[in-house]
Amino acid sequence: MESAERYDLIASALRERDRVEVAELAELTGCSEMTIRRDLDVLERDGLLRRVRGGAVSTLSGEGAPYGVRARQQVEVKQRIGKVAAELLDDGESVVIDAGTTTLEVARVLVGRRLTVLPLSLHAANVLAEGSGMRLVMPGGEVSPRELAFYGQLTRGAFDRMRFDTVVLGVCGLTVADGVSSFDLCDAETKQAAIRASARVIAVTDSAKLGRVAFGRVCPITDLDVLVTDRDAPADQLDRFREAGVEVHLA
Repeated sequence: MESAERYDLIASALRERDRVEVAELAELTGCSEMTIRRDLDVLERDGLLRRVRGGAVSTLSGEGAPYGVRARQQVEVKQRIGKVAAELLDDGESVVIDAGTTTLEVARVLVGRRLTVLPLSLHAANVLAEGSGMRLVMPGGEVSPRELAFYGQLTRGAFDRMRFDTVVLGVCGLTVADGVSSFDLCDAETKQAAIRASARVIAVTDSAKLGRVAFGRVCPITDLDVLVTDRDAPADQLDRFREAGVEVHLA
């Protein structure tokens, strides 16, 4: 079993109960206890759990998984989504790249494109700075220590002075009834400012987030122009998005 699969299983076990044991995780994954202990050390550094004698306890309380954990999940799916989303952008466009692990994959594909791009995370900014031919604009504001995402009044204020062709939006949850939602209220406010400043909204997400509702409401489904998700998305949910006027692309 690959390490990413083991991390997913461990995270799922911690969502179901507050404590997991090394022995039970070894049996669940078919790996040695030594391998599980190394996995727990990695996930502890990422902030998902705290090591205790014989196992680990969750450090989460209803919020989303830490960035380091999410970055290891569904990597191939996110790469496919990133490629499809990038193909929807024309050279010469001005684009906002939202914070998040899926939007980061969009940024990776855009390196070197003739675009004006405002990234909402240091992760994306570092990736985009590697290429040439792109105009890179930074939003300013505070940076969250765990996500390395820009937030706060200065970040939101940047959108009062600029207009963009497209925002590539990450989501924590997406339903027809509740629209786009986020686990973090500061993140939700930043997304709202980016949406108001953009002529087109492209939401990018793996199918696991479809049908999920997070704590902070970002926008109604009618604010979305395009959804890029993976081919495992339930057909009935995709039909409801299309009925709501959202153009759907599968990766």
